[in-house]
Amino acid sequence: MKRSDMPKFGNLQNLKVLNAASVVAGPFLCQLFAEQGADVIELESTRVPDMYRMYQEAWSVERRNQRMTSLNIPTPEGKEILLTMCKWADILVESSKGGTWEKWGVTDEVLWEANPALVIVHISGFGQFGDPSYINRGSFDSIGQAFSGYMSINGMPDPHPPYVAKPFMGDYMTGLMGAWAALAAYIRAKETGIGDSIDCAQFEALARVQGSYLSNGLNRGEQPPRMGNLDTVGACKGTQQCKDGWIFIAVGGSGPIRKMIEFFGLAGDPDFDGIIQSITRDKPERARKFNEKLEGYCADHTVEEVFEVMSSMSVPCSPIMTYQTMQENSHYKARKVFEEWHDEITDKPVKGVTMIPRFKKHPGQLVRGGAKYGADTEDIMEEFGYTKEQLETFYEKGIINRPKE
Repeated sequence: MKRSDMPKFGNLQNLKVLNAASVVAGPFLCQLFAEQGADVIELESTRVPDMYRMYQEAWSVERRNQRMTSLNIPTPEGKEILLTMCKWADILVESSKGGTWEKWGVTDEVLWEANPALVIVHISGFGQFGDPSYINRGSFDSIGQAFSGYMSINGMPDPHPPYVAKPFMGDYMTGLMGAWAALAAYIRAKETGIGDSIDCAQFEALARVQGSYLSNGLNRGEQPPRMGNLDTVGACKGTQQCKDGWIFIAVGGSGPIRKMIEFFGLAGDPDFDGIIQSITRDKPERARKFNEKLEGYCADHTVEEVFEVMSSMSVPCSPIMTYQTMQENSHYKARKVFEEWHDEITDKPVKGVTMIPRFKKHPGQLVRGGAKYGADTEDIMEEFGYTKEQLETFYEKGIINRPKE
């Protein structure tokens, strides 16, 4: 696909991005841009295709609208091609062990010689500086969760092991952190003509989103116990079993709780006097009585019955949806959450979540699903001024790879 074949849409239709990342975090960052109209070129390794291609339908979702070529960056010719592309790009995203690009001789300073306004995003497990014994270590989502302390607070109590929060929660959080940072630097670069380099470490992204758990740990010396689905403050389970399935009920807020107290016939009990904003563990007798009523009511009724009654009292709640019930749900249908397109790799229809968040004036658009390996190589290289003869030389030397069916 040529640049001229891409329609103009979204709020980022003039943004130019090089995606030299792989698997989840970095490409997800770039994917958010592509869904808002940015021209995103993915540079896959010539040694091995992006590992995320093993998830066939997910590849079609997570690389949609991106154009595909390959590049052997560490080679002299690969560096030269990369620098040529950087002169065009606004943002470059790479994901590797810390220090990898510096070892290749592709430092931030070298990239800025080609384009002083370039925004560079380095995605890694442990960052670009720090204890040398950590910087060049490999990482996956689960490693980031373990090293960040995130895993230590998830799972059932001992002797059960800590849990990994699925799927790829750390990778997606890192991608989101990188996306806002890249756009912040891009805005500044447009104002000043001077780019920036962003060090986005996966474990730090996960450390940042632990809220009161980490704050209490740092300031009070408290390591919260693993409690499964339970809360360290709230005494209600949240997940409640009904006659025909599961529902999640978030018990909170003085208004809804007062209505529940009255509904359960507890209004005359002195344990429930006054304003109650949460059913907490520090009031064990109140918690016992309330939970007995709540659990008994749920056990005697269907999910739909509990959902309707709790909703009528403004109690936040939801059936615990499955992938099947999500597709059947009226709200999902009304908002057209799922979209379907033809996937050029599998030659089959593929469904995925539509472009979100929703923009009223400049919505995202689906142009194509994730493309085949190297599908756009010749179009892209031609746009950067390379001839067919040069491409043949690059193919023969392994600087780029031929497209694969």
